[in-house]
Amino acid sequence: MCRSIKTLRPPVLPEEATEDDIRAAALQYVRKVSGFREPAAHNREVFAQAVEEIAEATARLLQGIEVRGGAKRSAAATGPDTEAVKESVGA
Repeated sequence: MCRSIKTLRPPVLPEEATEDDIRAAALQYVRKVSGFREPAAHNREVFAQAVEEIAEATARLLQGIEVRGGAKRSAAATGPDTEAVKESVGA
């Protein structure tokens, strides 16, 4: 897998993962899987949609993970705002 994707959950990450952290991981994943650093114009929409969907799935995953001795994180604390993710990928 991509070495540049970092673990986004506590206690590995000392604080909550930000929307930027989640989006960067999603972007790296899509780049790795697609083999494109920057998609051609005819692939931009599907590329951006994949980043958005993976960022949303990542936020749900992080929200649902229970860390030993801790509780599930609240949706308000973890989930990226769907509209903010769309704006950041240019959708």
